[in-house]
Amino acid sequence: MFYIHMLLLLAVIFVGIRHGGIAFGLLGGLGVSVLAFVFGIAPGSPPISVMLIILAVVAASATLEATGGLNLLVKFAEKILRKHPEHIVFLGPLCTYSLTVLVGTGHSVYPLLPVIYDVSYKKGIRPERPLAMATVASQMGITASPIAAAAAVVLATAVDNNLDISLIDVLMVTIPATLVGLLVACTWSLKRGKDLDKDEEFQARLADKDFRESLIDPQDDDAETPAAQATAKKGLMVFLLGILAVIIVAMFSKQILPAGVNMSVAIQFMMLSVGGIILLATNISPKKIATSNVFTAGMTAVIIIFGIAWMSDTIIEHHKSYLVSAVSDLVSVYPWTFAIAMFVASIFLKSQAAVLTIMLPLGFSLGIPAPVLIGVLPACYAYFFFPFYPSDLAAISFDRTGTTRIGQYVLNHSFIIPGFIGVITATFVGYFLSMAIN
Repeated sequence: MFYIHMLLLLAVIFVGIRHGGIAFGLLGGLGVSVLAFVFGIAPGSPPISVMLIILAVVAASATLEATGGLNLLVKFAEKILRKHPEHIVFLGPLCTYSLTVLVGTGHSVYPLLPVIYDVSYKKGIRPERPLAMATVASQMGITASPIAAAAAVVLATAVDNNLDISLIDVLMVTIPATLVGLLVACTWSLKRGKDLDKDEEFQARLADKDFRESLIDPQDDDAETPAAQATAKKGLMVFLLGILAVIIVAMFSKQILPAGVNMSVAIQFMMLSVGGIILLATNISPKKIATSNVFTAGMTAVIIIFGIAWMSDTIIEHHKSYLVSAVSDLVSVYPWTFAIAMFVASIFLKSQAAVLTIMLPLGFSLGIPAPVLIGVLPACYAYFFFPFYPSDLAAISFDRTGTTRIGQYVLNHSFIIPGFIGVITATFVGYFLSMAIN
């Protein structure tokens, strides 16, 4: 019956891929209904604590976006990129990575993609080199962010398993590991593909006048009013201070938090507080928060995790004894193989939080040591494998030279090699670093 139930889960995932986005969550809920009414299985536990943390972080980040603070961060990154265009292959991905670490979502990458394209093209650098790596870097930053849903899942799962794992324990591994992976992949990207002046296909297309004119956007001289700039600066300052407060509380949680309050709960009320303070300090309209891009993306993520993680938990809980007996010998001898399982799951689940919500409880059930699970966290990002993630598609559309693309055979696309290099390197570094620290 386990294999029948897994086939049902795979069917839900494959149909979800066809429809995309929120469909994963809705179809996951349908899967839970089938398991309950057709197979008579009691539904598992929906990931409530994870969903609440995501809601709180999304509310704060969406409030920041509504003030213009997120756009202010993007403009600061743009100044760095335009000041040092010769280093765009490194600086572009580092900027998108840093934005993700700060705001907790990889969807912050979109405003920077046209800037990275423009800077690289004007400098004569093949846009594929920084653009493909920029989208990969934006997702690698998830496990390195103190306020991303991935960190929340780790903390919540640790609490459920009575383990003393702090946010600092996680970040001490994931930040250096993902940074090393990012830099190695950027180094490889430096010489990928032909330079534009030597690319026969691109040069042939330059003969078309319309194509030449489409390569560069006209300058946009629209400026924000002083009042809008002041609001954005105020919102950004409060948000950054809020992140700093979360990190400080995480470092000294036993001394600061009341007895019985764990860090996953603290993140919830602290991030809601950050959003509330921004709202009061800037007097922005709550309607702007609910219609922001971050809010829409965040609510989609919550529903995806709600449905698909609930269905997965139902199957895993029902078959836990079988799963433990089937793979315990392998993971006891080679615990790092759990990274491969997470990587494969992430190919189909377009959410690192969803992957961790499903896989971490299984890892603890299998008796895999906590340092190993922390070390292999970067392996929960593999949805670059199929080039249909929104940020990948956005990079393709922003690159008017056509160098960032999906190949004839689908899998020979611009993101797959830098993705593999970045994630594999980060996982190796994270594993050995975590084992050394612990």
